[in-house]
Amino acid sequence: MLFLWYPKCTTCQKAKKFLDERGASYTARHIKEENPTADELRAWWKASGLPLKKFFNTSGIQYRELGLKDRLPAMDEEEQLALLASDGMLVKRPILAGNDFVLIGFRQGEWEEKL
Repeated sequence: MLFLWYPKCTTCQKAKKFLDERGASYTARHIKEENPTADELRAWWKASGLPLKKFFNTSGIQYRELGLKDRLPAMDEEEQLALLASDGMLVKRPILAGNDFVLIGFRQGEWEEKL
């Protein structure tokens, strides 16, 4: 599994602790230092079955500074994917990507179901 996280994020820390306590095998990747690519994001979005908007960190500073609440509805999917790939801090975290699932954000019950 691939675990994308931002180490200073308390939710990400909880998710990492959850994985470690269960002995889960994963590769950790710092989402700010190694942004997800548009192709990765596209694949995860398709695998997740979620609306693309769910991949945006709507509580982040970047999201607010760029006025994305108002701008996103006018953007097509490729523009949104390119924007997400431009800055890891725009991406909702943590992300856990397995062979047959993608989890966005940390909700313990949902993660327990998949692991």
